[in-house]
Amino acid sequence: MKRRLLFIYNAHSGQGRIRSILCDMIDVMVKGGFEVTVYPTQGAQDATQKVLNDGKGYDRIICSGGDGTLDEVVTGILSAGLDIPVGYIPMGTTNDFASSIGVDVKWENALKIAVGDNIFSSDVGGFRDDYFVYVAAFGLFTEASYTTNQELKNVLGHAAYVLEGIRQLADIPVYHMEISDGTNSWDGTYIFGMITNSISVGGIKGLIPGEVKLDDGLFEVTLVRVPQNPIELSEILAFFTNFNRETSMVDSFQTSGISISSDDKVSWTLDGEFGGEHNLVRIKSIPKALKIFVE
Repeated sequence: MKRRLLFIYNAHSGQGRIRSILCDMIDVMVKGGFEVTVYPTQGAQDATQKVLNDGKGYDRIICSGGDGTLDEVVTGILSAGLDIPVGYIPMGTTNDFASSIGVDVKWENALKIAVGDNIFSSDVGGFRDDYFVYVAAFGLFTEASYTTNQELKNVLGHAAYVLEGIRQLADIPVYHMEISDGTNSWDGTYIFGMITNSISVGGIKGLIPGEVKLDDGLFEVTLVRVPQNPIELSEILAFFTNFNRETSMVDSFQTSGISISSDDKVSWTLDGEFGGEHNLVRIKSIPKALKIFVE
């Protein structure tokens, strides 16, 4: 008896190139012993809704698109309480999670992995009543990931995010926050923060200090304080270029859970998608909640 596979894809990711290879992809899945149901997403959160409505009964879900598409599929699986392994064929602009977990950006190799049998259990982040696969972030440049026009992403690739980020420099928001991981606490004014379970962020490796494991139950937290002068700004730049990790301008640590409260509502991004505006968020690691096929 053939195993049932749900294939969810975002036709607009990666310059829409999936359209030209769709038949070849389905052929590989069928030859892998699967009865395939194909579903193209119709808009934001559609992949989540599809999994919630129809995910039960499938033996495997394969998704293709950017990290946001993967995020929606995983959110649907966890929200529905399903235990279904996921294959991922990255077609986005940066594909941070695929890079971290070792999934090839070449679709032929990624699909071979997705129809294979080697499963890795990765941690997932719980964010209020939502989930994220590899990053929850606020502040400078984070809005660029979900406000950049899709057509501009397709034409310019990663440069589209940079252009959108530069536009935001005209009005840099700052946030006064109180932060606690249950043992230690921090109080300060920040321009950027990220809670990550990834080796790379924004396509750049080495942003996160220390050893990063995707299945250790720990997040890597990086919080950047507001620089008051050129010296403090240079310290921040030195931190992110690995030149000097010793600075009071960046709070960096590992934790399994964290709460962040702010005076004003803060816009969050989860895996590159809008995560809402909140005065208080509690974020926790959900150990090994995502079963994903790897090489």
